[in-house]
Amino acid sequence: MSQHDIGLVGLAVMGQNLVLNMANNGFSVAVYNRTTATTDEFVGGLKNEPADKVHAGTADRIKGYHTLESFVSSLKAPRRIMIMVKAGAPVDGVIDQLKPLLSPGDIIIDGGNSDFRDTNRRDAALREAGLRFIGTGVSGGEEGALKGPSIMPGGHHEAWPFVKDIFQKISAKVGPNNDIPCCDWVGDAGAGHYVKMVHNGIEYGDMQLICEAYYILKNALGLTNDELYRVFKSWNEGELESYLIEITRDIFTVKDKETGEFLVDKILDTAQQKGTGKWMSQHALDLGVPTTLITESVYTRCLSAQKDARVRASAILQGPTDAKFTGDKQQFIEDVRQALYASKLCSYAQGYVQLDAAAKEFGWKLNNGNIALLWRGGCIIRSRFLGDIKAAFDKNSNLENLLLDDFFRSAVQKAQPSWRRVISTSVQLGLPVPVFSAALSYYDGYRQGRLPANLLQAQRDYFGAHTYERIDKPRGQMFHTEWIQDRNLS
Repeated sequence: MSQHDIGLVGLAVMGQNLVLNMANNGFSVAVYNRTTATTDEFVGGLKNEPADKVHAGTADRIKGYHTLESFVSSLKAPRRIMIMVKAGAPVDGVIDQLKPLLSPGDIIIDGGNSDFRDTNRRDAALREAGLRFIGTGVSGGEEGALKGPSIMPGGHHEAWPFVKDIFQKISAKVGPNNDIPCCDWVGDAGAGHYVKMVHNGIEYGDMQLICEAYYILKNALGLTNDELYRVFKSWNEGELESYLIEITRDIFTVKDKETGEFLVDKILDTAQQKGTGKWMSQHALDLGVPTTLITESVYTRCLSAQKDARVRASAILQGPTDAKFTGDKQQFIEDVRQALYASKLCSYAQGYVQLDAAAKEFGWKLNNGNIALLWRGGCIIRSRFLGDIKAAFDKNSNLENLLLDDFFRSAVQKAQPSWRRVISTSVQLGLPVPVFSAALSYYDGYRQGRLPANLLQAQRDYFGAHTYERIDKPRGQMFHTEWIQDRNLS
């Protein structure tokens, strides 16, 4: 009997919490997991969950199924099935199992961290099969999935009206009345997963920038964890207000239960990654856009992973000796705050430049202002100034770069002296600040009307006859010089 509004395949924690979110919002949900014991444990344990997690009546709106046939048959037409399994081949495997059981017009939704190229491919293949496919980014982690994530759907536009009500009801809400959903249609094919990939790349950048700020404050100024807590608490009450600043503040208060010492100091300094930051950097190279800050953030994780090599090198390689900060401590803390803010603005500017390049490449019609709104709540990079980003694109939907908007141009201009002091001081003290530096280098490069690439093209033409353009001739007209013949070595 067709009874359920939506079905979900894959009952890991994210899948379970999305199911609870849907059912808590009044939707009837069918669930299926390849391991039937997982299905039974989840459904059977609902009655034991606290009321703030499983609302009154929620358990009655969730039903588990042991076969895909019975699961699919239980869904209202057009069937809406959300897949929450590991990205890659497992998603294709579930789709292949579902296809023979579905009817034309049914909807398959991939809610995992899939590569947008896989989403492009799946969208095209399922269109040919008469099915409608949505690839949607879901951000906010386990808590967001339960209480309201940021949701970024893209794919077959005809599918959107059939999932809009569900997705917008379960998403995070923002605005004066807390009624603006952090979910809206992004674009065709893999656009939703692309926006999620860019979100994750910006997340990489934000996290590394915060880590570099922490590293400077700890090693240049010698701040204790109690002092770091107060600094980040203060920062979270101003223009840097964000989820990541908030949780960083909290981290400095947690003591290790085993030793009684601060836990953050007991954690091994090797960062892991799941790949979406790397995907963004790789595709930036394919598009030829300078997403330098986020790419450098990926490299910092790679360097952190070389822990044993770094420990060996630390006993051999030398840097500045007896270098200490001797200036105004409170002013330098403010300088670091300003440097962090300016660098974050550059990160978002680069992210949107890449979004524009991808939209042009794939023919997507992205609304940059709406994308900023999707990120204002529920997700990891939610922050106060996302509202300023939306305002910038609302004012000029064709804005070439966020740094050219009056608000952001003024903010970076104000922060410049502090930004430069922090980086130069860190270099003099021998403290690595690769992402702060990448952000400032991008800014300085972007504001130059002429860069040294003229010499680079001369070199390429010298050794490979790659030709060059001239500043005094029309663009597109190419020239070659016989450099060995024309050189003058006297």
